[in-house]
Amino acid sequence: MLNDIFIAPFADMFAAPDFLMQVLWEGLVSGILYALIALGFVLIYRSSRIFNFAQGIMVVFAALTLVGLHAMGVPAWICILLTLGVMFILAVVIERVVLRPLVGQPDIILFMATIGITLFLIGLGEIIFGGENKVMITEELGIPTDSVVLEPFGGLLILEQKDITAVIVAALLVIGLLIFLNKTRMGRAIRALGDDHQAALSVGISLQTIWVLVWFIAGIIALVTGIAWGARAGVSFALEVIAYKALPVLMLGGLESITGAIIGGLMIGMLEKLFEIYWGQPLLGGNTETWFAFVLALIVLLFRPQGLFGERIIERV
Repeated sequence: MLNDIFIAPFADMFAAPDFLMQVLWEGLVSGILYALIALGFVLIYRSSRIFNFAQGIMVVFAALTLVGLHAMGVPAWICILLTLGVMFILAVVIERVVLRPLVGQPDIILFMATIGITLFLIGLGEIIFGGENKVMITEELGIPTDSVVLEPFGGLLILEQKDITAVIVAALLVIGLLIFLNKTRMGRAIRALGDDHQAALSVGISLQTIWVLVWFIAGIIALVTGIAWGARAGVSFALEVIAYKALPVLMLGGLESITGAIIGGLMIGMLEKLFEIYWGQPLLGGNTETWFAFVLALIVLLFRPQGLFGERIIERV
């Protein structure tokens, strides 16, 4: 038994390094998409102290809107622009109708409001687009669907071009987001609001404007994630469940840390894939990817409640 746990998996990795690289690549692709979704959670929480339970359904709604518009005969790239417009309108409506009337309410009230947003978007999506599975317009968007075959260590490594595209686009989006947050006036305002809410408001930073902006950025992230996941698994309301894999990423990296969201996503993606292949399937019959990330995050929380990159909160009494 000890051999199966501590020796055999590493022996398998050493014996087939090309397969190990394949597993790590699959984990990297999943991890960077987890990190993207987690960034949406982090941005909204930093600026408003709201845990956005609706981030998962926003991924689904953005993907459904894109596919639905194309089904109406709209050219693919025009669909992208129109979907971004829909996500901006959604951000404005959420700020005006939901968040603004709840300013000053307890955090639990705001959290329950995001659950209401989730249920509303599920119902609206089903009414407009139906509940059946749909195919992402991958080729129409110019996303390649072929494979790149490499032969490392005399073995075989297959990289799907759509996965390569997803990794590149996600990395560029993260870099662009970091530049925006650190180099632009509005980005610094978002950071200031997250660092000290009252001080930021006292110097004239508009809470309403920032809320619309961060919800729109979360919508952009949702659209990119929806395209990437939709190209891999189709477009359906099941994507919402995949999106909630970002929750252990937040627990691991810290709810307010952008760096933690990125590193946590990559760690979760690769570690869950390694565990599934080398420990889960031989010892537990597989399907460990559904729970491994949550168990790992729980273990981290036991020793570091604020997450690996979260700031320790000290309250004086």
